[in-house]
Amino acid sequence: MKRREFSLTSASVLAGSALALGPFSVAQAQGQKPQDGTDYLTLKKPVATEAGPGKIEVIEFFWYACPHCNAFEPTLEEWLKRLPKDVSFKRVPVMFQDSFIPPQKLYYTLEAMNQLEQMHRKVFYAIHVQHEQLNKDAAVIDWAAKQGLDKAKFTEIYNSFSVAAKVRKATQLQEAYQVAGVPALGIAGKFYTDGSQAQSMPRALMVTDYLIATERTAKPKA
Repeated sequence: MKRREFSLTSASVLAGSALALGPFSVAQAQGQKPQDGTDYLTLKKPVATEAGPGKIEVIEFFWYACPHCNAFEPTLEEWLKRLPKDVSFKRVPVMFQDSFIPPQKLYYTLEAMNQLEQMHRKVFYAIHVQHEQLNKDAAVIDWAAKQGLDKAKFTEIYNSFSVAAKVRKATQLQEAYQVAGVPALGIAGKFYTDGSQAQSMPRALMVTDYLIATERTAKPKA
């Protein structure tokens, strides 16, 4: 389905397909090397990364309102605890239709205010447990104020050129990786995997570990 035809219902279906759990044991994961074109995709055109020299960039593409992204978050956080020093990780909020833009702006506003670490999980909780509808600017700003953030400062940053630029860049990166659904992972500006490709998101992290190791051996020492 083309992005311009994307509906909110389709977004939920596509997000679900990205997480689709399939039968795959740890023993199989250890005994079978991930296959290009099956477990992951190699991008036809490499994407420029922001990782420093000697670093391997990993990106999680996500949407705050995606229930599968919410479910994946604890698993991802555990994986991040053992992230090697030569791996640079970042999250990128996606945009499949206009209602995705306020959550994108929320993410980058929290980042600019140094509130992301404290507030990231709270956003998921607000949407999936408290059923907040954070898909409009006014709703996002009001919610942020209720969390104790300075409303005037939040609004100024939320509507700033810098946040708008980050939102555009995020969407461009999403398109460059040809993100089909969320959650999804981009590795080293070269590879893409998600729950559909890897059969589950936990296995997508195993595939990511494999691709990191592959990239590490191919990368010249800094």
